[in-house]
Amino acid sequence: MFQSEYPKFHATTILGVKKGGRVAMGGDGQVTFGETVMKESARKIRKLYNDTILAGFAGASADAFALFDKFEKTLEEYGGGLSRAAVELAKEWRTDKYLRRLEALLAVADQKTILIISGTGDVIEPDDQVVAIGSGGPYAQASARALLAHSKLPAAEIVKESLKIAAGICIFTNDRIVVEEL
Repeated sequence: MFQSEYPKFHATTILGVKKGGRVAMGGDGQVTFGETVMKESARKIRKLYNDTILAGFAGASADAFALFDKFEKTLEEYGGGLSRAAVELAKEWRTDKYLRRLEALLAVADQKTILIISGTGDVIEPDDQVVAIGSGGPYAQASARALLAHSKLPAAEIVKESLKIAAGICIFTNDRIVVEEL
């Protein structure tokens, strides 16, 4: 994989949770350049395909925006079919000379499915209906699992509270949280 000696703009952390027929995805607002915070209020979650699909990104910001555009076109091509579009994007991402250099991860969800898509051709559907990517992802994921098992909070509140916990632990995650829900 291509590695530049120059720092890149990186965005983290994204968390998605399915519970009670709802799906919520949230992200913090921090974007870093090397080890410097460059932006505190970035919006890393989007609603796609007529507001029926949630997508969030972590990794190199410019790369993630390129992937968002590509994923949105793939969704259109496959009539909003999330799983099929995710697999097709992962295949192209892995094999295309330009795309395979992109350094980002996508978390995507609709009412039925929640996935992580990577540039190595992986499309992962978690067993526990929780996806987390980015530097603070493991902290947010652990928190979300605990809240799913031991609280009656709805999906959106689990996402928000878990991201707050991650922000208190991970120096690359802040508490300027945006949550979207389907």
